[in-house]
Amino acid sequence: MDFIISLIPESIKSIPVHMDFEGQKRAEKTFQIIIVLFGFVGFIWGYICQQFSQTMYILIAGFALSCLLTLPPWPMYRKKPLQWQKHKVESETDTTTPSQQKSKKKK
Repeated sequence: MDFIISLIPESIKSIPVHMDFEGQKRAEKTFQIIIVLFGFVGFIWGYICQQFSQTMYILIAGFALSCLLTLPPWPMYRKKPLQWQKHKVESETDTTTPSQQKSKKKK
């Protein structure tokens, strides 16, 4: 796997591929609104035309649009990144695991 990753150019590796939690919420809401809106419009248009295929075409178009708008990690979905805590450095003298520490205390 490392060999394949080494073949990828740096310009492609630098593309951000993450989305924050608020962005995920916004993308999910956008996806649902588009699908419901296109489904409703497709149903009405299909009823007027008496063609179920018209309903499906409109619904598929809405699905494609929503995928284009919500699947890539656009900058509008990366506005509020999480602030992680700093890594806590453990002392080098104590290398026992927590389970070993508990067994030592019991003795």
